[in-house]
Amino acid sequence: MAAVLAVTEAVGWYQELADRAQMAAEQLQTEEATKNALVMPLLQLLGYDVFNPLEVVPEFVADVGIKKGEKVDYAIMADGKAIMLFECKSVGADLDKLTPSQLYRYFSVTDARFGVFTNGIDYQFFSDLEAPNKMDGKPFFEWSLISVTDQVAMELKKFSKENFSEEDILQTASDLKYTKGIARSIADEFTSPSEEFVKLFCQRVYDGRISQAVKEQFTEITKRAFHEFVRDRIRMRLESAIQGDAPARIAESHIEEEPTSDAGPSVVTTEEEIEAFYIVKSIVRDVLPPARVTIRDTQSYCGVLADDNNRKPICRLYFDSRRKYIGLFDAEKKVKREAIESLECIYQHAQSLCETASRYANES
Repeated sequence: MAAVLAVTEAVGWYQELADRAQMAAEQLQTEEATKNALVMPLLQLLGYDVFNPLEVVPEFVADVGIKKGEKVDYAIMADGKAIMLFECKSVGADLDKLTPSQLYRYFSVTDARFGVFTNGIDYQFFSDLEAPNKMDGKPFFEWSLISVTDQVAMELKKFSKENFSEEDILQTASDLKYTKGIARSIADEFTSPSEEFVKLFCQRVYDGRISQAVKEQFTEITKRAFHEFVRDRIRMRLESAIQGDAPARIAESHIEEEPTSDAGPSVVTTEEEIEAFYIVKSIVRDVLPPARVTIRDTQSYCGVLADDNNRKPICRLYFDSRRKYIGLFDAEKKVKREAIESLECIYQHAQSLCETASRYANES
């Protein structure tokens, strides 16, 4: 439980900023408002004194070629030299459709090896991995306040004042950049397998001539096989996280169908619900034995229960709408829905889940 709470604490700092951004989004209409409300607090979280011009210089000025007095929004300083530059846009700006022109110009005239392009919520980190003093066209690290994971928090820690090491960051920046690129390609193949990808596997298992009809058939087969492989790997990884316990199997629980007519829809437990169930199970394992944590699905929600008992709810998963919610229970067993952007956000509610599960620990 200590490890889970440590993860929660690590992302909690950034979640506070995310909550602020969501509540004040309508007021943050300008770049200046975004910088004051979100970017400066982030710099403070990273340990920089935003009121000390020896550490943080707003409207940093440098001459770029024939252009004089060019400015970048912030420069993080160390020993009198710029080590990191920030170009800021207002909340809501689509960074993928904009060009960080200030950063591009400054990379050739400052000592900084890192540039950050942000709208206060989304952050893109750039360097000059491909050519010295020329900023790369693609970021090596991207993250969003809306969904800060423990991995993102650990990467951000490298940019803090206490831990900043240009050499150490550059050693991992290349891996981060190309790992992200490959991950995107895999995601594209996962969603819509390319002809080359389908052909690769078709040639390995099919001996006949690969006609257009065969390609179409194997496109669906490849997509289905890819999904099954990923689902099985996720399940195996979550099961292995439950150390020292027998592998949990979804068959141990059962699906509860609410009364419906013969023509009514059947209850289907999705892969996301199964993955979320195992996440909850691993979170509460220190206060409630995994064997006592079960899943019961209905048409309205997917319930995670203690002892497969509806009177012992741990949480509810509302994943059928466009936005996902987790239902958390208080001491009176009243449920409150909390929006989650991704399954990893469930970890942010670890303390509440453990408190609920602990209430059933001594019950048979």
